[in-house]
Amino acid sequence: MRREATATGKTVDAAIEAACQELGLARENVEIEVLELPKKGFLGLSHTPAKVKVWTQASKAQLAESYIADVVKAMGLDDITVTLTEEDGTAYLHLEGDVGGVAIGRRGETLDALQYLAGLCANRSEGEYMRVVLDSGNYREKRKQTLEQLAKKLAATAIRTGRSTTLEPMNPYERRIIHAAIAQIEGVTSTSVGEEPSRCVVVSSTSPRPQRPQGERPPRRENGGRPASRFNGDRGGERKEGARSQKPQGRGPRRDDRGPRREKPAPYQATTIREEAPAEAADKPLYGKIEL
Repeated sequence: MRREATATGKTVDAAIEAACQELGLARENVEIEVLELPKKGFLGLSHTPAKVKVWTQASKAQLAESYIADVVKAMGLDDITVTLTEEDGTAYLHLEGDVGGVAIGRRGETLDALQYLAGLCANRSEGEYMRVVLDSGNYREKRKQTLEQLAKKLAATAIRTGRSTTLEPMNPYERRIIHAAIAQIEGVTSTSVGEEPSRCVVVSSTSPRPQRPQGERPPRRENGGRPASRFNGDRGGERKEGARSQKPQGRGPRRDDRGPRREKPAPYQATTIREEAPAEAADKPLYGKIEL
């Protein structure tokens, strides 16, 4: 892809600088053709500026590489170099050197922002779209492994409980990793909800548990929720006819609807009053004569 620009200036160098600024490229990355040299008029009363044409045969991948190199240098990271590889319409840019966390950011936010801007720079011209992937210190591969492990864990939870789980907002690249991992697991599915930049992945079971209507209480079991075997020991759960239930220990007074409470008998009290003998037996002996 050829990109070119034509500019003028008081000198040839000034014209070249103006043309390079228009293309957004450094002077060493362009080809230069001088169209007109500066001229002075008669007695110096007029002046004809220099005119040059600069162009570049750089592809979109090289534009992205040049952009990232300039941004990294502006960030004060002079010890970092940018390497470029192209494969199947994708430009892979890798930062090498003492990168640290400055070029990566929290959870790769800075790296994602630079990748996005590099893609805009590469595709602002005509031609087929080129995908740009920016990596540093093998961060992308490590992040991919972490997301795949997370997807497997959430899938196992969804299968066990039948409930859905919503992840935190992710960029499209990380959401694709989650979807690809979930697609390989039977019994779960995934979908994306929300709007950018708050779009999230939801992991759900393909056989969710039925939801009980709000406010509905679960049905109570018979015998007050206790199994029948607690009362009569019958395995079949039915109470035998004529069997007496054991009275629970530690209960309070009986309820009024069960009849009046039975009074306790008064305790036995020994009396000291002796009964007197009948009056007609007072003058008779204690023992009578026994006739044989």
